[in-house]
Amino acid sequence: MRQTNLALGFIYNIGIKLAETVLPCIAPFNQKIKKGVVGRRETFSVLKENLYSNDKTLWFHCASLGEYEQGLPVFKALREHYKAHKIVLSFFSPSGYEIRKNSPIADIVVYLPLDSKRNAKRFIDLIKPELTVFVKYDIWPNFLSEIKKHNFKSILISAAFRPNQTYFNFYGKHFRNALFSFEHIFTQNENSKTLLRAIGYDNVTVSGDTRFDRVSSQLEMDNTLNFIEQFKQNKLCVVAGSTWPEGEALFINFINKHALNDIKFIIAPHNIKPNQIANLKDKLKVKCVLFSEKESASLDTAKVFIVDTIGILTKIYNYADVAYVGGALGSTGLHNTLEPAVFGVPIIIGNHYDKFPEANALIENGGTFSISNQQEFNTILTRLIENKKDRELAGSKNATFIKSHKGAVNTITQYLNI
Repeated sequence: MRQTNLALGFIYNIGIKLAETVLPCIAPFNQKIKKGVVGRRETFSVLKENLYSNDKTLWFHCASLGEYEQGLPVFKALREHYKAHKIVLSFFSPSGYEIRKNSPIADIVVYLPLDSKRNAKRFIDLIKPELTVFVKYDIWPNFLSEIKKHNFKSILISAAFRPNQTYFNFYGKHFRNALFSFEHIFTQNENSKTLLRAIGYDNVTVSGDTRFDRVSSQLEMDNTLNFIEQFKQNKLCVVAGSTWPEGEALFINFINKHALNDIKFIIAPHNIKPNQIANLKDKLKVKCVLFSEKESASLDTAKVFIVDTIGILTKIYNYADVAYVGGALGSTGLHNTLEPAVFGVPIIIGNHYDKFPEANALIENGGTFSISNQQEFNTILTRLIENKKDRELAGSKNATFIKSHKGAVNTITQYLNI
């Protein structure tokens, strides 16, 4: 078994080296990979230019945008407490970095270099973080080993584990060691805590998911969008957020064949490439208006508003009477169901949600509904549109669920004594 674990660690490090060689070669053919390759080349120079030997630092790491939003309430609390420290925020994915590279909670935002031993040593030697916060699952063995070697403090927040993950298999010691590098792990649920205890990791607290605190803070903000009010015209509005083609097909069929005149629809595709937006608009046989056309279009007479931009979906959910959240009908993961739930909106999702505990809980609670085909979609959406009592009851259950699961940030900050 020891030989197996050593071999897995060796294979992992060889894989990282291989990625360092291969990714630049394929970058010209993939825009997302290219952004990551170019961004990682600049990481060390950015750190050298902005950090000095006497700087005190904190390091926050997120895989992508979703994990950033998940960790943001904790980041804000730390930013407020450690005002004299410089904060380094890193992303692995371009979809996180490109959108949050000017985040106000950080002094320096960079791409995380690939997890080679050399990169990890160089990165940690430059930053020397007093505290490192990783969010959810983006766990890199060599970086964490380097942190532990220097006796720097690190925590993992909003962690969610499953029995089939490498950490909990006989060959997973190399990756288990990464978990043991954390001083403390805050999990979303008891099952995750039980799995950690089973491998001998005891510095664990069930704090819940920080996303509940994050989305709850949205209620304290100004969610007004005048152009949406002009479009909605006080009519019942169905919002489809973060949609993929398989979900958009359901809406195209429903709107073209079944939608009543006094219903408005807002569709916010996950992919906003012009050709895909144009394709969606062409398939709809009703009057549509794009966000990019809103200044010159008659919003009040349009039936469908297509959001061909990013960054406003959370506020748009405030105007929903029914919401659909994309990602769980096809092979892509389910997008954020908590964002519409906090506004007291009933939610429809696809049927591939097993890896999303909050979706399971929202369904069990009675405010969210899963569908797998057009007929189920039509039936549930029609009932929620036509039956106000059912619609409001389901929405109320979602809002109550969010409210009852707040508190993760308080648990974490109490542990950190801030």
